[in-house]
Amino acid sequence: MKKIGIIAAMALEIRIIKEHLVIAGTDNFAGFTFITGSLNGKMVVLTISGIGKVNAAICAQLMIDHYDVECIINTGIANGIAPDLRTCDVVISEDVTYHDVRPEQMISCFPNKEVFTADQKMIDYAIHACDLTRTENWEYRVGRIVSGEQFVSGVRKKKQIIQQYKAQCVDMEGAAIGHVAHVNRVQFVIIRSISDSANRDASLDYQTFEKVSSNISSNIVIQMIHLMGEY
Repeated sequence: MKKIGIIAAMALEIRIIKEHLVIAGTDNFAGFTFITGSLNGKMVVLTISGIGKVNAAICAQLMIDHYDVECIINTGIANGIAPDLRTCDVVISEDVTYHDVRPEQMISCFPNKEVFTADQKMIDYAIHACDLTRTENWEYRVGRIVSGEQFVSGVRKKKQIIQQYKAQCVDMEGAAIGHVAHVNRVQFVIIRSISDSANRDASLDYQTFEKVSSNISSNIVIQMIHLMGEY
């Protein structure tokens, strides 16, 4: 039976999901631990990639190679870029790309794609899950998520990313997972809850809201899997 793959960069980002998982077993490949089990009637494989694009890409490829996943959900927190995003708001990926790779390079090098588009059905599940779990403390939207090997906290860098990429938020893993999913023809979606506003107060906001934001994203994923089990 095909499985739903779930990847997070940090243990905190999947703590609640793991608590709901009926664990069947664990495996270790290249230093990454993969936990298999069932959640809301669906077979799931869960892992922590660690921070960064390379870790995320390795983890996604190992998951695809060893578990025959039908889709990958990347869950976790991110820095808000769009000026109207608030802490704890949620961004569902419409597409993903890198903010630290030139668009010309993306187009000229394999797989010759400037952006990687999330699966529409996965987006729809995420929207439905947000509608069912949303509180007055956060809103959600569908938009572009960009990734790079840096924690964005400067106002100048934030403006540059907004102008060039029209991004909603930034992370360090999502585009790499979308990239790997694309070349393997595996459906994907990225779910990000905003932990800070990518400004000079980003480190303080992050420490305050990382747990709350992680829980919001995790609860959305749990509800998504419940919805996927109904069809």
